[in-house]
Amino acid sequence: MGGALLTGWLRRGLPPAHLTVIDPAAPTPAGGVRGVPDTAALADAPAPDVVVLAVKPQLMDQVLPAYRSLGGTATVFLSVAAGKRIASVERILGPETPVVRTIPNTPAAVHRGMTVACANDRVTPLGRALCEALLRAVGDVAWVEDEDLIDAVTAVSGSGPAYVFLLAECLAEAGAQAGLPPGLAARLARATVAGAGALMDHATEDPATLRRNVTSPNGTTAAALSVLMDETRGLPPLMTDAVAAATQRSRALAG
Repeated sequence: MGGALLTGWLRRGLPPAHLTVIDPAAPTPAGGVRGVPDTAALADAPAPDVVVLAVKPQLMDQVLPAYRSLGGTATVFLSVAAGKRIASVERILGPETPVVRTIPNTPAAVHRGMTVACANDRVTPLGRALCEALLRAVGDVAWVEDEDLIDAVTAVSGSGPAYVFLLAECLAEAGAQAGLPPGLAARLARATVAGAGALMDHATEDPATLRRNVTSPNGTTAAALSVLMDETRGLPPLMTDAVAAATQRSRALAG
């Protein structure tokens, strides 16, 4: 995710001189961006406006202590680590530290991501605007004021791409079982899911209207939807249960 953000910033024209990547494993970012192995190399540098914490959640407690000198200052800490609550950052850097917690998703890699952000009360309007501008480099951005909603966000948009990929898998398998060559079935499923997503993104109508527009009375689509929309064994109850399960798991991981 950090790499996707970096690519997006450079693509949007952010000067490489304004960026520094800290990576102890391989500090070799592209685009002329400075890479350093640790914060010691920045001891004499001006305090950054934003520190983006793009690390695995289990590494957060190891990484944060190096930034204690910036805790409680104007520097905003923007976290993209799933399952790490704002309080976990405040615990190490101090309660006066401006913190923004975000949940991006993998389409950010192709600049079509959806990121939801939540800020503590130490983040100023200017800090919010700066973080939003950085996040918009890889897609759309929305804000929630209640951090507890992040668990449901994770279940819908964070994990959601996997649900769509599963839909493509199942559609391809069903096509093969209906007699199509597996390669052709996979191609049809992939193109259909991608095309429908692009149409939905560009359309002014909501998804329900788009669905009705493609459904002729008593036609083939209506026959399929009568199965998919069944109230007891169709997609609606399955998706409700799936999102509920993901939400509960997100809460357990964050807790």
